[in-house]
Amino acid sequence: MTIHLMAKSKAALAVLAAISCTMAPAFAQELPITSAQQATAKDVAQKGVPLSELAPNAPERYTIVPGDTLWAVSKLFLKTPWRWPELWGMNLEQIKNPHRIYPGQVLLLLRSNGMATLRMEDGSGGLTDSNLSTVRVSPKNRYAAMSENALPTLRPSAIEPFLAEPIIVDAAEFAAAPRIVSAQEGRVLLTRGDRAYARGQAGAPLLDDQDQEKIYRVFRSATPLKDPGTGLVLGYEAIYAGKARLMSSETTSEEVDTEGKTSTAIVPARIDIILAKEEIRVGDRLLPEPPRQVRTYTPHAPRDAVSGRIVSVYGTAVENAAQNQVVVINKGSLDGIDAGTVLAILKNGARVIDKQDETRPLLKLPDERNGLMMVFRSFERLSYALILDITDGVRVGDRLASPK
Repeated sequence: MTIHLMAKSKAALAVLAAISCTMAPAFAQELPITSAQQATAKDVAQKGVPLSELAPNAPERYTIVPGDTLWAVSKLFLKTPWRWPELWGMNLEQIKNPHRIYPGQVLLLLRSNGMATLRMEDGSGGLTDSNLSTVRVSPKNRYAAMSENALPTLRPSAIEPFLAEPIIVDAAEFAAAPRIVSAQEGRVLLTRGDRAYARGQAGAPLLDDQDQEKIYRVFRSATPLKDPGTGLVLGYEAIYAGKARLMSSETTSEEVDTEGKTSTAIVPARIDIILAKEEIRVGDRLLPEPPRQVRTYTPHAPRDAVSGRIVSVYGTAVENAAQNQVVVINKGSLDGIDAGTVLAILKNGARVIDKQDETRPLLKLPDERNGLMMVFRSFERLSYALILDITDGVRVGDRLASPK
């Protein structure tokens, strides 16, 4: 039999919704669409988007190409690229699944009576003979992850490393985590393939008590992260060093000395280093490898007004950050910040003297927007965010606000 495998789906630009920054394929139907997003799209479908909401140089025709991101494509059409439900509503009739957009789709921007709508060039959802490839298969079950060719909202490579690497921990929790206590032949530094020994803390021995293998992430000593304004420690950032596999449980051993006295010695658990991003040391902590999960991000403005600050630039000792770098901010889940939250970066207004005024008053110029960032991982009082675009340098301490 002959099966046509679509190289793209009907998901037009509207998507802006969800990226899968994941280690496993994600299928479009698994990605969430909230009732509020659906309501917004339906409302826009009836009347379109005001021309005032379009980007100044929005193209009349655009062909999606490999390497595009949904964020970048959305910026071509809208002033606010996270407001993807409005873009979805511009072509709701053709767009049945708003979570996927593929290279080769041609998007047309139509303007009428002060409003804008979006359409596929061929008017049929982009499904033409030229979009299809014929594959002959035998009668058996086959699975194809169509999402692998879909455009992500952002480049996955910009975020994926940080989904596993940095972690915000409580100081007491980190101190109670199992630790590496020794290495073979008195080594201090460890790398991939080395054998090491570890033990649990506070009466909780490190045990290999499950049928499946246990993998641990190895983290370096936690660094305090302080609020730039108050100096309050908001959390501790543990630096990712690698991974280890638990080979045997921690036990005890009874020993008898030459005088016949019995003593009990702790026999540490054996671990093998299976990944080393940097040299692993005696004293590093072990935290269980979490289960793999599909992570999706729906760019959106925060529910409430936000006023925050940049706490640090991840992975560097400098205070300046550039586009596509990851920063830590002083707002987290307790402040209503979650994955996908978009925030504006503000450039602090300069202080100048009004020399034309005889009294020479000091003027504080208004803060101006310097760029945008999107949160991709949040903790209680801190979050990690990716700088999406900026017009000038970003520094630790810069202010953040809800985008307008």
